Amino acid sequence: MSDKMGIQDCDFIAHIRKDGGVQKLRAHLQGVAICSKENAAKLDLPLAGEVIGLLHDLGKYSQSFQHYLKSAVGIFDQDVDEEYVDAVSLKGKIDHSTAGAQFLCSILEQRGAVGSAIGQLLALCIVSHHSGLIDCLEPEGKDVFGKRIEKLDENTHLAEVQSCADEEILTRAKALLDSPELITETKNLLSAIKLKEKNERPLHQQIGLAVRFLFSCLIDADRIDTANFEQRKVAANRPQGDYVPWAVLIERLEKALAAFAPRHPIDRLRQQISAECKDAAVRSAGIYTLTVPTGGGKTLASLRFALHHAEQRKLDRIIYVIPFTSIIDQNAKAVRDILEPKEFPQDQGKVVLEHHSSVTPEKQTWREKMLCENWDAPVVYTTMVQLLETLFGSGTRGARRMHQLANAVLIFDEIQTLPIRCVHLFNNAINFLSEQCNSTVVLCTATQPLLHKVAVDQGAIRLADGHEIVGDVRQLFADLKRVEVIDQRRPNGWSFSEIADLASSEVERAGSCLAIVNTKNAAKQIFLSSQALVDAESLFHLSTDMCPMHRKSELAKIKARLESGLPTLCVSTQLIEAGVDVDFGAVIRSMAGLDSIAQAAGRCNRNGKSARGRVHLVNPSDEHVTLEYLKDIAIGRDKVASVLDFFRETPERYEHDLLGPQALADYYTHYFFERQKDMGYPVSPKEAKAIGRNDSLLSLLSENGLSLAEAGHKGAPISTRLLNQSFMSAAEAFKAIDSPTQGVVVPWGEAGADLIGRLHGAYDISLEGELLREAQQFTVNVFPYVFDTLFKAEALHVIKEGVRIYSLDPRYYSKQFGLATEPVSLMEILNV
Repeated sequence: MSDKMGIQDCDFIAHIRKDGGVQKLRAHLQGVAICSKENAAKLDLPLAGEVIGLLHDLGKYSQSFQHYLKSAVGIFDQDVDEEYVDAVSLKGKIDHSTAGAQFLCSILEQRGAVGSAIGQLLALCIVSHHSGLIDCLEPEGKDVFGKRIEKLDENTHLAEVQSCADEEILTRAKALLDSPELITETKNLLSAIKLKEKNERPLHQQIGLAVRFLFSCLIDADRIDTANFEQRKVAANRPQGDYVPWAVLIERLEKALAAFAPRHPIDRLRQQISAECKDAAVRSAGIYTLTVPTGGGKTLASLRFALHHAEQRKLDRIIYVIPFTSIIDQNAKAVRDILEPKEFPQDQGKVVLEHHSSVTPEKQTWREKMLCENWDAPVVYTTMVQLLETLFGSGTRGARRMHQLANAVLIFDEIQTLPIRCVHLFNNAINFLSEQCNSTVVLCTATQPLLHKVAVDQGAIRLADGHEIVGDVRQLFADLKRVEVIDQRRPNGWSFSEIADLASSEVERAGSCLAIVNTKNAAKQIFLSSQALVDAESLFHLSTDMCPMHRKSELAKIKARLESGLPTLCVSTQLIEAGVDVDFGAVIRSMAGLDSIAQAAGRCNRNGKSARGRVHLVNPSDEHVTLEYLKDIAIGRDKVASVLDFFRETPERYEHDLLGPQALADYYTHYFFERQKDMGYPVSPKEAKAIGRNDSLLSLLSENGLSLAEAGHKGAPISTRLLNQSFMSAAEAFKAIDSPTQGVVVPWGEAGADLIGRLHGAYDISLEGELLREAQQFTVNVFPYVFDTLFKAEALHVIKEGVRIYSLDPRYYSKQFGLATEPVSLMEILNV
C-alpha cells in the first residue's frame, strides 16, 4: 500500500481538500458535536445535539468507506494499491450513516420503552443527514425506519466500526447515551409539547417538528464544519452570532425616526402606531398581531418593536417573512439604509441579509451567499416560500435553517397571503416556535385572517393574551380611513370599455387612477380600450407576463409621474396590491375577496392628501375567473358578495366602514368555512404519485393514520411507536406555491437580450449559478398551455439540452404586455 501525503493505515479520514489537506474523522465528529450541541441548546436538547453530532459519520470508520474515499481523491493508485476501488461506481452506495444510528439505538433500547422512543427520535436525524428526513412509514405502510435500523452488519459495518473508532469518540458517546440527563431533557421537551397541545393531530405534528429541529441542528453543524475545512477563508468570515449589538441598532433606528418630519396629516398617526410598537416591546414571548390599515407605516413600526423586543429578551435575530420579492426589495433597502449607515462602513453588509430568489449577483457577495445558507445575520429578510420550505420542504438545504427560527422575533408581513392549504401546518409550526423555541411571532396585516379561529383539532394559532399590539384597532381604522368604497356592481356586469371610461373620468377628476383586475386578459383589454381616452405617456400596464425587471421599470415611471402630479392611469393585475408604495387619486377594483379589496384601497389616497379617495368595486362581465385556475380569487369574490349585501342593509353593524375590522371578520368567517377542507394540504395521487392515495400532508406529518392502517394489514407491530410520520413523502409532495409553471427567460431590453446570449454561450449552464440568478430578473413563469402554444410556434429555444431552461424569441415579447403567444409587431420589437 502506498503512503501518499503521509497518511498512514491507521488514519481515519473524514474529508480531503483539493489541495491535499486532510481532516481527520475524529476532529470532524468532535467539531460537529460541539456545534450541534450549541444549536440544540436552543431547544434545551444540548446532549441530544452533541450525541448525534458525535455519531452521525461513525460509519466512516469502516475500511469500505476509507478505501472509497482514498481511491476517489487519488491516495490509492489503481495500478499499485490492492485496496483501490472504483469510486465513481460506488459514489453514494457505501452506507456510512446507519452505523451510528444502530449504535445509539442498541444502547438506548436497554432503557425500556422511553429509551427506545428517544432512540428513534435521535437515530432518525443520523440516518437522514444526507437525504432529508426519511419516512418512518412509507404511505403504503412499509416500515422504512425499522428496516434501516435492522440493516445487516455486512452493509453497515457496525462491528468493524466499533473496533476501529477512536476510543475518545466511543467513550463520550456511551457516556452521553447512559446519562439520565439525555433522557430527562428529551422527556421534558415531549412533556412540554403535550402540556400545550391537547389535540392528537397537532400534537404529533409538533413532535415531528421537534425531530426536524434537531435534524436542522445536526446538518447545519455538519455543513459548517465541512465548509470551514474545505474553504479556510469561509471560517474567518462567519459571524456565528457576533453581530452589531441590538442597542447600537436601536440607537440608529431611533435617530432616523426622530429625523422624520411629518409631511402629511397621516404621518402623525404613523408616529402613534410606531410609539405603540415600541411600548409593546416589553411584553413576554408569544404570538401577537399588528393590525394596521394599509399605509400605516408597518415596516418601520414593526422593526421598532422587533429591535426593542430582541434587546429586552436577549434574542438572536429578527426574521422578516414577506410574501413577494418586490416588497422585500423596497423594505430591506429602507431598513438597510437605517441600520447600515454610510458613516459606519465596517457594518456594511453585516446587519441586513436578504434571502430570496430574485437577489441578483451584483447585489449578493460570496459572503452573503454563505450567510444565506443558514441565515447567520441579525436581521434577515426572506419570503414565505423560503420559510415554508424551511419548515416542510424536502432535502437538507431548507431544513438546515430551521434552528435559526428559535430565540428570534419572527415578523410575518401581509400574513393574509399565507396559502390556504398551508394553514394548519403553518399554525402548528408557529405554535411550536413560540411555545417551545422561545420565539416571538408578530402577524402583520391590515386584514387579519383569523388564524386563531380555524379548527382547533387540526391546528389553530394560540395568540397571546392581549395579542393586539395597537391599543384600539377600531379607532385606528376610523382615524386612518382615507377612502370611500363605492359598490358599483351591476346585474349584467361592466364591459371592459365601460371600465376604461370610468378610469379615464377618474384621471380627469382625481389626477390619477389605478384599475386592478383579476386576469391578464382583462388588464390587456382595459388598457387597449383606454388608449383612445388618455395620452399615451400617462397610460401604463402591469402583469406577470412582464418579467420583474420590466415591471420595476414601469413602476419607477409610474411613481415619478405620481410624485410630480402628472396624469396617470395604470391598469394592473393584483400584483400591485400588497406592499407596493404608490398613491393614486382613485382605484377601481374588479370583484375579489375583501382582503384584496382592502389591499387595493391601500394604493388610493395613501398619504391622506385628500379628504376621501374613491375605490370603485365593479363586476366585469367578460372577466372569466374560474375555480379551476384562480380558486382563491373566485371563492373570495363569491364570499365578499354576502358581506357587501349585509353592508347595504345594515351599515351600522360595520360602523359604516366596509374595510373595517368587523367587515373583515365576517368575510373571513364565510371564507374559511368554505375552505376548511383545503387547510390541511390535501393531496391526490395525481398531485403526489409517491403517496398513491387521497390524503393530506397534515395527516402524513402527524399521526399518519392511513399509513398505520396499511402497516397493520401487513402485520407490522409499530402502532405504539413514537414516530410514524411519512416525512420524506410529505416533503416531496409539498410545494409552497401551488403553481405548475415553467420559467422562460425573455429578451426585455438590451440587458435581457445580452443575458440570453450569455446563457446560450455558457459552457455548462448547470454550473453558472450567478448567471441563473441574474436570469430570474428576466424570467416569466408560464402555465403549461401557454408553454405548449409557444413551443409549437417554435418561439422557445432550449438553452441547454437536458436542462429545462428556455429563452423566448424576441418576436413574442411586447413592450406593453410582456410575453405573448402570437408575434408582436415589428415596430414594438424595435422600440423595446
